[in-house]
Amino acid sequence: MEVITTAIPDVVIIEPKVFGDERGFFLESYHQQKFRELTGVTSDFVQDNHSRSKQNVLRGLHYQIQQPQGKLVRVVLGSVLDVAVDIRKNSETFGKWVGYILSANNKRQLWVPPGFAHGFLVVSEQAEVLYKTTDYYAPQYERSILWNDPDIGIEWGLNDDPIISAKDAQGQRLKEAEVFS
Repeated sequence: MEVITTAIPDVVIIEPKVFGDERGFFLESYHQQKFRELTGVTSDFVQDNHSRSKQNVLRGLHYQIQQPQGKLVRVVLGSVLDVAVDIRKNSETFGKWVGYILSANNKRQLWVPPGFAHGFLVVSEQAEVLYKTTDYYAPQYERSILWNDPDIGIEWGLNDDPIISAKDAQGQRLKEAEVFS
């Protein structure tokens, strides 16, 4: 397993060691001891989530203002542009974003720490995303930042409007959103 740093130091890409031959491949998708040693993250994961979406579906930008969740995200079918936005008011990278292609082919994972909004855009015909969280889903604390907030300026690479949920359409702009201090 290798850790690749990003423009926001707290967000990292995890690249697993893949053992492949004519039969297929094997990889460790998660190894607690190695993950902790390489990232310094000591939180336990308490919930696994699995979503399936069709092309051009955009989910996010989600976070929980209480019971914040760190997320270890990977794709097992297709590919997505996975995005993390720093919403920690006192951070040097507040309001900045990073985005990376995660796919079944590249087998990379993205660590999105608590204090970040998270979202993804499906860029393949369909995609299945698995992610581990460091806290339980708490709908009463869930918040959403508008996916196309001009103050953040995420470059989604869209040619058409994405398919979003009614809830995500009601997301707030970062300057109006409840964020972490």
